[in-house]
Amino acid sequence: MSDLRRPGPRALQYRPSTAQSRSASSAAASRTGDYMACDFSLKRDCGSLADGGLPQARGPVSGAFNQISLGTSIHFSNADRDEFAVELGRFLDLTDGVAQSKKLFDLLSAFALKFGCTWIAYGPLTTEKALGRVPCDSEEILNYPDDWQERCLEMGYERIAPVIKESRMGAGPIRWSEVYSDASTTEYERRMFDEAATFGLRSGITVPLRGPKGSCAVVSFARHCEREFKNRTIAYLQLAATHFHVRVAKIANSNVVQEIPALSFREKECVLWVARGKSSWDIGVIMKISENTVNFHVKNVMRKLGTSSRTVAAIKAISLGIIEL
Repeated sequence: MSDLRRPGPRALQYRPSTAQSRSASSAAASRTGDYMACDFSLKRDCGSLADGGLPQARGPVSGAFNQISLGTSIHFSNADRDEFAVELGRFLDLTDGVAQSKKLFDLLSAFALKFGCTWIAYGPLTTEKALGRVPCDSEEILNYPDDWQERCLEMGYERIAPVIKESRMGAGPIRWSEVYSDASTTEYERRMFDEAATFGLRSGITVPLRGPKGSCAVVSFARHCEREFKNRTIAYLQLAATHFHVRVAKIANSNVVQEIPALSFREKECVLWVARGKSSWDIGVIMKISENTVNFHVKNVMRKLGTSSRTVAAIKAISLGIIEL
């Protein structure tokens, strides 16, 4: 999560080549055959084109960006009415009737690529009330680099990242760059942003999303380039994120109360050590069992929690209250 000249939070300084960036963008965009390649938007928002053109939200954007509802009036220039406004309308149309969270996430990812955002993370926001298990209507879905996800889990960044702290207090989109330069941000917190940049997350914004019964979620958009996010870009991304969140919440509510999968004592113990950043070999030494046995338990956890990654399985186990760090 972050929008800095230097780096971003949940991840360290690798600079992908132009070919790599385009390759990653094209791969993600192709998941929804309805979206075109996003080169024109990358040039506009991360490249040579200036500020002119895209829609402007009324009022200035600050760290606590004024909340924009789907009914808020936005100014469009005639030229861009045929580009990004059409893309937003297309995104809304494509999500209509979609009943799978992952498919909705793919559509949001393809839309975000129009603004150069390769990385997206969506999930529940842990609040003080959440320690008492406030109902949550969102699930964890993200495409951040695996190495950065593992680093965040190992260091506990998802619980102490400065943009998460800001999201608990604010109501509107948060520029990572503004959090980075804020006087209240500690040097340790700035190092999280710096570390994130080394994994390719060099700038970004986080959008807090409020839900029923006190539940909260956040969507973070990050990109490789260090260019500041424009007000108009933030407005588009917030509208798309809000729509996405509403659709995902409806899907969750339609599935009624999801039963928490039952894990054995060994499975809980293994996934707890995974959440603490330990390898299968390390866990085997700690638990005095073989590495193969550890992998067996971890795979069972992944299957029961419906994930394809041990890191995501650990995150989900924490959010469901199965384990506590």
